[in-house]
Amino acid sequence: MTAVKDSVHDYISLDPLAQDLVDTTEFQRLRHIKQLSTVRLVYPSANHTRFEHSLGVYHLASQALSHLDNLDISGERADHLRAAALLHDVGHGPYGHQTEHVIMRETGRHHDEIEWLLTDAEAGHPTDPPTNPTVHDVLTDHGLDPTRVAAHIRGEGELGQLVSGELDVDRMDYLVRDAHHTGVPYGTIDTGRLVRELRYRDGELVLDEGNVQTAESLLFARGLMNGIVYRHHVSRIAGAMLERAAERLLASDEADVSVERFQRMADHDLLVALREHVPELGRRIERRDLYKRAVWAGLGDVPAGVVDCGHADERAAEREIATQAGVDPADVVVDVLSRPSLKESNARVVVGGVVQRLEEASELVGALRDAERAQWRLGVYTASDHVDSVADAVSNVLGVRVGHVD
Repeated sequence: MTAVKDSVHDYISLDPLAQDLVDTTEFQRLRHIKQLSTVRLVYPSANHTRFEHSLGVYHLASQALSHLDNLDISGERADHLRAAALLHDVGHGPYGHQTEHVIMRETGRHHDEIEWLLTDAEAGHPTDPPTNPTVHDVLTDHGLDPTRVAAHIRGEGELGQLVSGELDVDRMDYLVRDAHHTGVPYGTIDTGRLVRELRYRDGELVLDEGNVQTAESLLFARGLMNGIVYRHHVSRIAGAMLERAAERLLASDEADVSVERFQRMADHDLLVALREHVPELGRRIERRDLYKRAVWAGLGDVPAGVVDCGHADERAAEREIATQAGVDPADVVVDVLSRPSLKESNARVVVGGVVQRLEEASELVGALRDAERAQWRLGVYTASDHVDSVADAVSNVLGVRVGHVD
């Protein structure tokens, strides 16, 4: 076993399989993908990476396996699960979730749909041949099935719920890690109790008797971190600008960047490419010279059709708003979040010997749902010189009630 010192979990012990996976080209790339992407433009110390987060997820998965007393999870079953926990983020593109929708529209794949990456020894290296071992080679050398590992990462099957589900170890690690590195205390949860109280009932991952409040703490931490960290308006503006810039990069004949190359970039690779080929946005993002909020409207001020609009509708609205405001269409960004939801409210807990969904067992869920709805905002962003004219145009084009934005 090799021990790695971690800022959150102290020491993380890596078994021989994990040691070999960490040394792969695909996993080493995660050192150069920041966990919180544009959030670090708000919280300067949030410079942790998906590399250390993935080690943390592996650590919590290993702990959970050792406490699941009602299942014998050992040998190759445990190896497949631990490999999935460690590799769950290797499918992320540059800037993580901020470019995820761009990649999905181009490839039809979500970041956790990585069977293509694990089963093809060449897939993760579209331009340069690997100098380190590949994930495919390490998995097969250790007698593991890459397809089975990929299924766990997608959250499929009994064990997949530990990696991707309402009570997954991914969520546990990123909440405490993000809180630690931003300096915001609201994501602090008791991961030790959470992993010790996990059980399986009829193939479903649940928290054992007496843990309604434990599950509530996970839900509450996620709700607070959403409002204070993950959806901070500066991060949302930068993220929306980055998404538009990435779309223009991929569409540029001059840049000639394929989606295969794009999704294997690191953060700095993308920033360099944007600075060269999409300079009007690339330089702004690099220098934190961001657009301002022309509109920042709550759910009650936005027509239902706008709330549920898709990508094509957003882009059409940008063009129409720009025309009415008399500005370049490239200077208007419409940012519509999906409707508020609380995935964690479907977590299962044992109450009086009966498995219930958390929303059935907790009175807190309703209040948190109300808070999510209250925090939801539609954003329309533009250069500071155009804020007033764009705000007026938004009111006419989208029928949004526009108020003053600080």
